[in-house]
Amino acid sequence: MSTRADQIRQALSALQPLHLEVTDESHMHSRGLETHYKAVIVSPLFEGRRAIQRHQAAYAAIGPLMQQIHALGLHTYTPAEWDADAQVPDSPACRGGSKHDLG
Repeated sequence: MSTRADQIRQALSALQPLHLEVTDESHMHSRGLETHYKAVIVSPLFEGRRAIQRHQAAYAAIGPLMQQIHALGLHTYTPAEWDADAQVPDSPACRGGSKHDLG
């Protein structure tokens, strides 16, 4: 049985990544298991695309699987950006829920 992180990796392989990291960060949040992820994607397909276009391509690759994910941090780079020692930011700490949890 594959994990949701494995499913995300498989879906993002459509972007022909030279480097791909998918990290399950659910343990840092209060939403339960397999809900929060961070993806680092290095792809030549990102050449000439703005950040929003790169993210749209990632969301399109993931497709309906996004409905099973609460949060996905995307860090998208071209090979040249990655080779220039791209810095992947740390994920923010959980703030203990969301406005939707108030009731």
